[in-house]
Amino acid sequence: MREVRVRFAPSPTGPLHLGGVRTALYNYLFARKSGGKFILRIEDTDQGRFVPGAEQYIIESLNWCGITFDEGVHLGGPYTPYRQSERKSLYRQYADQLVADGYAYYAFDTAEQLDQLRKEHEAKKQTFQYGPQTRQQLYNSLTIPAEKTAELLESGTPYVIRIRIPENETITVTDRIRGLVSVESSLLDDKVLFKSDGMPTYHLANVVDDYLMKISHVIRGEEWLPSAPLHVLLYRYLGWESSMPEFAHLPLLLKPDGNGKLSKRDGDRLGFPVFPLRWTDPFTSEVSSGYRESGYVPEAFINMLSLLGWHEESDKELFTMEELIDAFSIDRCSKSGAKFDPEKAKWFNHHYLSAKPVNELVKYLEELLKKEGISSASVNLERICELVRDRAVLIPDLLEQSRFFFIAPKSYDEKVVAKAWKAETPGILSGLAEVLQSVEVFEVPAIEEASKAYVADKGIGMGQLMNPFRLCLVGTSAGPGMFDIASVLGKEETLRRIQAGLNNIVI
Repeated sequence: MREVRVRFAPSPTGPLHLGGVRTALYNYLFARKSGGKFILRIEDTDQGRFVPGAEQYIIESLNWCGITFDEGVHLGGPYTPYRQSERKSLYRQYADQLVADGYAYYAFDTAEQLDQLRKEHEAKKQTFQYGPQTRQQLYNSLTIPAEKTAELLESGTPYVIRIRIPENETITVTDRIRGLVSVESSLLDDKVLFKSDGMPTYHLANVVDDYLMKISHVIRGEEWLPSAPLHVLLYRYLGWESSMPEFAHLPLLLKPDGNGKLSKRDGDRLGFPVFPLRWTDPFTSEVSSGYRESGYVPEAFINMLSLLGWHEESDKELFTMEELIDAFSIDRCSKSGAKFDPEKAKWFNHHYLSAKPVNELVKYLEELLKKEGISSASVNLERICELVRDRAVLIPDLLEQSRFFFIAPKSYDEKVVAKAWKAETPGILSGLAEVLQSVEVFEVPAIEEASKAYVADKGIGMGQLMNPFRLCLVGTSAGPGMFDIASVLGKEETLRRIQAGLNNIVI
């Protein structure tokens, strides 16, 4: 039985999109479930689009997600190097083999000549395609004598090597998600396989590397489906058809409204990240938000992504990584695009964040406090995290929901003041302060007992006391239970805030 070997092969042309992470995730799940190998290969043959820092960003992003590799550009392995620019010498021999066997040819047309042809076709409302219908009228080794071709090559005339697409043939691709896909060769063009700069194009390098690295399954995005017939031809022409991997083309990730592919602009417009980590463009210094920096935990991010294009037989939504590995099947991947729902992403994060051990929440909160220069020396962070964990959707919410524990109110919500602060309120709060002053063990049971006894003795409703009490301690009507808040703040700070409220709140 053939060993399962899959790869994730991004190009270092910028930050890693959500769709790219999902492709890596599905490859990872498939490899782990099959007991196979997962490889990271960097496809950087297009040097003109290379972006400094992009490769490191890709690796750091996948590490944060918990997606690990067995071989790769950062790990090495039996098929090193795993960066295509370092494999440059490998590809030329296969391009030459294709030419020698009549499956490819030299094309000497200049960029200006091809540009002119495109414009002439556009003027006639036609599309120019360098292929079976046009190649016999163009400047290539199929139309000029062999001696002239040799002379041009010898003189260093720039050229590319193009595949020779067969005429009038139906090319079929078997896809694990979409079934049998058939394409007429007349719809294909003679793609460039080897460029004038001495580098292969994606198509040649991709097929050669997949063959040499013994890749068994190619799981990639739907945008590569139109290239699959060309790749099938290359496997056939190079004599590797029996070793050709199985293909599976994943559905697109769609905008929240389902109209079109999800893009960075959609995230900017609607206020959510489309990249796993924050990215700073090295050329423009433009900063794009990331899920990590926005306060998502990797478990939630991965769980959310896993269900965009795949589903289990049941309606189960919450999966650990191990559960995903056990449940994953390519056969349950959808053909149709998956709508991205930013609110659902938050739902997942709330679940995973609130379920984390309190010591992990404390670490998150400590980092937030340190970043803002807020001291936490006098409060119990574990207790605070326990109180606000169910209110936090994103990691920064741990501080936003607990900020009043560290910083006393400097102002008071006017709407709450208008509703909760009455003429009798100062007297009620002054009496409460006297009662709390006498509480020896300033913890929830004692504070609650003393407050309730005070209310009963005064013959007032709890709301008359608790609403202004909260206003003094928090500054708004939000927050966890008042007795919990007071016990965390301690007697001295609680009394100080009551007095500050009495001094500063006027109606």
